[in-house]
Amino acid sequence: MSIKVIFSHGKESGPSGIKINALRAICDELDLSSESIDYRGTDDPEVRADILSQVIAQSRQPLLLVGSSMGAYVSLRACDNDHVEALFLMAPAVYMPGYDATDVNPADRPTLIIHGWDDEIVPVDNAIQFAQRHHKELLLLPDDHVLRHSLPRLCVEFRRFVTALSIR
Repeated sequence: MSIKVIFSHGKESGPSGIKINALRAICDELDLSSESIDYRGTDDPEVRADILSQVIAQSRQPLLLVGSSMGAYVSLRACDNDHVEALFLMAPAVYMPGYDATDVNPADRPTLIIHGWDDEIVPVDNAIQFAQRHHKELLLLPDDHVLRHSLPRLCVEFRRFVTALSIR
């Protein structure tokens, strides 16, 4: 059974943001089903995690959760489900004030974290601390929170990550 990709956008973005559209195109090329959840209307990360958990609970296939910023935090909050196979996290909002779970655990799921050295929203040290604590792969890029200058690299890394999952 093929993996399904579920995208979770950040607080200031939407379900058809630049990163999601670029990564969704890769899903299409690889013949993977994907879904992008629309969280607009609530800025509460816990409400968003509940929404994602409901979507996950309805799934009957293995899932790759892809999230950016608050969407990455939401993906982490909802990943404790047997259907979740892996996580692809961009600028994850971990260890941030106002987020209930100070340390969510991706356990033994393959996880790639990509973060910008010059992130002005989520300090790079948060990503380093999280990756170190959970022994997860971390790629630091010369970019800001949005990772707008790294879109080609994000696509390369996403394709590599998804391909590696399919041969596990």
